[in-house]
Formats: sequence, structure tokens, C-alpha cells
Amino acid sequence: MTNLNFKRISLRAPYLFALLLLFVAVAVNLYLQPNLLQPRVLAGNLRIFLPLIIVTAGQAIVIMGGGIDLSVGAIVSMVNAILITLIGPEATTGDILLGIAIGCGAGILAGALNGFGAVFLRLQPIVTTYATSFVFGGLALYILPRPGGSIPRALLNIYRAMPLGIPMAIFVIIALLLVWSALTGTRYGRYLFAVGGNDEAAYATGVPVDWVRFSTYVLAGLAAALGAVALTMSTGSGDPYIGTSMTLDSIVAVVIGGTRLSGGQGGVAGSILGVIILGLIRNIISFANVPLWSQTLVDALIIMAALAGPGIVRLVRRQQVTT
Repeated sequence: MTNLNFKRISLRAPYLFALLLLFVAVAVNLYLQPNLLQPRVLAGNLRIFLPLIIVTAGQAIVIMGGGIDLSVGAIVSMVNAILITLIGPEATTGDILLGIAIGCGAGILAGALNGFGAVFLRLQPIVTTYATSFVFGGLALYILPRPGGSIPRALLNIYRAMPLGIPMAIFVIIALLLVWSALTGTRYGRYLFAVGGNDEAAYATGVPVDWVRFSTYVLAGLAAALGAVALTMSTGSGDPYIGTSMTLDSIVAVVIGGTRLSGGQGGVAGSILGVIILGLIRNIISFANVPLWSQTLVDALIIMAALAGPGIVRLVRRQQVTT
């Protein structure tokens, strides 16, 4: 295979490394947990992964557009607090739908605030979203000062349902992939990659760069809100800090999935694989009986190795070409 062909494949399928890493993670998990692929265990893992999958899909769109959002975890916490406050254990269908609508609206407004600061005020995205994360986190604490609350049992049952013997999470993942596939075939999808790849060239060809980039933050806010809905249905309770770890996890998953932090390349499919890989890595750490005090260190080292993998592959390839 020539260097040109290798580069072409890398650009068209940037998630190939993620597939390889997924294969290794599944193999190690199967060794440590032989029942991993049993329907009950598989469904349980997917239920745990799903909220982060949804949040990561929004983060991927922002990064592909040339930005980054450090507030998605705080938005998840804020929307979770809103949902628990508005949807009590005796809530009616109308109350549930109203609570979800208000939660999603709050996520959209939060994304719009991020987009306004990063795009129209020309502030650095990493600084803007880092600052707004404290705003959204503070609102979560104001709405729900301490963990607690509950939702109707019916919502928990819906989240745990297995229509046709298939986990509900798989239907949601398929829906995400279908929406992303449809989006990439539209003018907006082409604009998104153009803006992330070279915003000046995109502007010169008539692409509304600011509005495209603004829309990515709005979509990320909506995705964070939907992730909060899934997380609330999974846990059945509220916690003003529940989304704290999801910001970094979403960025790591996006990178593992083959999306460049500089933008213009990647996809939601690879990012979903990235989330599953992260989850499987943490399963490995748990089932390998790694001491509690060192789990965080081992987790970080494995993630760093996963992030460095694609760069190492490219370095080795360049060395082969030059020799």
C-alpha cells in the first residue's frame, strides 16, 4: 500500500484505529468477564455508556467545526437538576414532557450562550466555555443544592426496556448515526467540515462561517441536555455534580474516535466507538482488581496511550516511507 493510499484511507475512515482498539478492549474484557456479550450484561453496559455517547456526539460536532466545549458536563448537571425538580415521582405524562422540554430548552440556551461568546464576541472557545461551565454548575447547585429526588418508575422501565430483545440504547445509537449520516449529506454538513478545515477559505467561498460555528455550540447544548435526560432516566435521581467528569471524557472519546482537535475531520460514529472503548477500559481496570488508590493513575495512563496511538502509527509510517 502506498503512502497516498494510506493517507486516503486515514482521511475517509479516521476511526480505523478506534476499531482496532475496540477489538483489543473487547478481547481483554471477555477474558476478564466471560459473560460480557450476554444480553443482560451487554444491555447494562450500553445503558451506562449511552448518556456519554449522546453528549460526545455534540462535542464531536463542535470540535469538527473548529471549536471546543468545556461546559457540556456542567450543562448535564444543570439539566439533571431541572428534570429532578420538575419531574417528581408522581408526575403525569404532561409533567414529564414539560420537564423534558424545559430541560432541552435550557441546554439549547446554554449552547447559544457559548456560541455567542466564542463566535460573535470572538472570545477563545476554551476560555469562554470554561467560564460558562461555572455558571451552569452554579445554576445546578442553586436548583438542587444536594443530591436527591426521584422520577416515576415508568421512566426507569422505559430506559431499561428491550424491545424485540434489543437494548433501548442500541435504538438510540442507531438514531444518532442515521441523523449524522443524513446531516453529512446536506449543505450544512459540507459547511461544517469546510469551516473546521479552513474557516478563511470557507468564508471566501461564501460559507456563513459564524452561523455554522454558532450552530455547533447550540447542537452541543441540546446533546448535553438529551444526555442529561438519559442519565436521569438511568439513575432515577439528581445530583448537581453528576456531569462533572463528562466534559473530559467526551473530549477524550472524540479524539480516540479519530476526530482532530484542530477540526475539519472526524465523525460521530468514531466518537461513539471512543465512548465504548473508554467504558471497556474502565471495566478492565475494575475486573483486574487494580487497587482503588491507583485506579485513577492506571485509567489516565491507558487513556494517554490510546490518545497517542494514532500519532505513533503516523510516526512509524513516516519512518517507513523515509527509509
